[in-house]
Order: sequence, then C-alpha cells, then structure tokens
Amino acid sequence: MRISTVEAEVPIIQRAAVTDDALRVDLSDGRTISAPLAWYPRLLHGTKKERKNWRVIGKGYGIHWHDLDEDISVENLLLGQASGESQASLERWLSTRSSHHTNGSKRRR
Repeated sequence: MRISTVEAEVPIIQRAAVTDDALRVDLSDGRTISAPLAWYPRLLHGTKKERKNWRVIGKGYGIHWHDLDEDISVENLLLGQASGESQASLERWLSTRSSHHTNGSKRRR
C-alpha cells in the first residue's frame, strides 16, 4: 500500500489585531484566522495598549506580546490550539499585575 504525504507550507503572519473578544491574524496565503480571546487568558486580561504592543517573531511564524509575556504560533492557530498555560501559572502571573489600569480604572478579571 502506498501512502502519500502532503507537506503543507505554513503561511506567515501579515497583520494581527486583538479585539475585546478575539485574536484575528491575517496570513500570507490570504486567510484570516480568528480565535476566541478566552483561549489566551493573558491577552484577555491585557489592556488595549498591551494588546496592541505585539511583534512578529520567528521569521513570521509567531507573535510576541512583550508586555504580557505571551507567544502564539501560526501553527497553533491553524491547529485550533488554545494556550497551554496552567491555571496555577496564570494565577501567579495575574498576582504580579497591578489591579488598576494606568488610568485608574479596575482591571477586568
């Protein structure tokens, strides 16, 4: 029996945006991928300013949010994989954050 393997080329990131409820990523092959923000708790808890402070990493195969210490790969987005961070790790990270935005309003939890 012959088995055919297909090697898929992973597209690279062109643009990314984080809304109040989703991460949207435009890829080099023309697709736009959207994932619920609930999959990425650090983005969910980030301020709008922190969410906008991202950069492409890994020659276009990932996104890094410095202020939130979050990295998301194109491959994980394509596979529909949410953050693998444990609840304990997330809770430790949340405890290090201030309970207020820079403008004084309470942070969403």
